[in-house]
Amino acid sequence: MADYELHCFGESGHSYKAALMLQLAGCDWKPVFLDFFNGEVRSEEFRELNEMGEAPVLRHSARTGEVILSQSGVILDYLATATGKFAAGSAVERREVLRWILWDNHKMSSQAGVLRFMMNFVPEEKRSADVIGFLQGRVKGALTVLEAHLQDEDWLVGDKPTIADFSCCSYLYYPEPFGFDRAEWPNISDWLDRIAAIDGWKHPYDLMPRTA
Repeated sequence: MADYELHCFGESGHSYKAALMLQLAGCDWKPVFLDFFNGEVRSEEFRELNEMGEAPVLRHSARTGEVILSQSGVILDYLATATGKFAAGSAVERREVLRWILWDNHKMSSQAGVLRFMMNFVPEEKRSADVIGFLQGRVKGALTVLEAHLQDEDWLVGDKPTIADFSCCSYLYYPEPFGFDRAEWPNISDWLDRIAAIDGWKHPYDLMPRTA
């Protein structure tokens, strides 16, 4: 039995953040497929696991007992502490890591995730051009912040990759179109290449099962 189980699905960028950390940290883990598109996260059984009805959920068979966590930022912080890998090097850096994770969840992933879902997974007749246009503006604003920060920095915090990078990069590796073209964001593109060059990196669809 694996030390870690990640309840996830391949299309989920938030799940990818946790899966990528587990993979790059060399954890003994396995994905447990969540059938999101057929409503599994709304089931009573899943709500007992995570009352918020969201992916991912991490189960860890720790020495002190089973740990169950939801919310990707919390999972990333827990794994950095548990493994000692991709963690901040000081208290000041840890606050910076948390600052970027909170920014990502509020400004980047929350907007990019909904936009990508609206443009690719919602039936075409139910897509709102107004909502898509609004979200594209929000995503562009977030990308502008990220691009500027990476002008003179290889990583978001300090001189090495941290969980902040894994949080902020997640949706930017997906192939489905949502208005992100790497050619338009050279600093971000180079940063994504640096992350992908870390030993063990895999694409989200190679790490987690996706809906058939």
